[in-house]
Amino acid sequence: MGKGTQADLLHRYLGACHLSTGDVFRAGGSLSECEQSPAMKQALGYMRRGELVPDATVWEMVRERSECLHCRGGFILDGFPRTLGQAELLKQLLDREGVILTAVVNYDLETSEIVARLAGRRTCQRCKAVYHVTEQPPKAADRCDRCEGKLFQRDDDRPESIRVRLEAYDRSTAPLITFYRDLGLLVHITATGSPDEICAQTISALAVRAIRSA
Repeated sequence: MGKGTQADLLHRYLGACHLSTGDVFRAGGSLSECEQSPAMKQALGYMRRGELVPDATVWEMVRERSECLHCRGGFILDGFPRTLGQAELLKQLLDREGVILTAVVNYDLETSEIVARLAGRRTCQRCKAVYHVTEQPPKAADRCDRCEGKLFQRDDDRPESIRVRLEAYDRSTAPLITFYRDLGLLVHITATGSPDEICAQTISALAVRAIRSA
């Protein structure tokens, strides 16, 4: 299971607000044009043309939801930042809002295992819950346990798409590790075991970090 699964588990266990830019993009496609914000319209336009959404547009979509940064239980950003430019913009926003970023979690996993995990992922069309065909299958085939919505494989979870995303990661996202390491915020987690086991490792590592910081 991927970072979205871990973000959802952390949201449930810790009560932190879960802001997923991927969910925002997908939800935007189901809204009428008058319900879409200017940034969302721009993002959907890029996606329909098969182009990457620029940093500035992604940033505007996050900024529109800046109230999540003030959630009493904290916040989890999922899918953002993906580039150094986005990370620098986020740092400026947090400084301006007076919000302290306490940790950035980096999940380590072999490329072959990433492809196998993501290719087996299935997502609920209705509530966006995530399952895996072998590791975390639903009770009823192709149906969500929570809301009985239909499960589907996202286009970006197909093996050929995953490899393209990993190449993009190496070019754009990997430098973030250095950026957040230099800020003293990076927490490494080896992403082996069940989703609940990985989540337990994450919560334990965050707790240890909080104690050391205090």
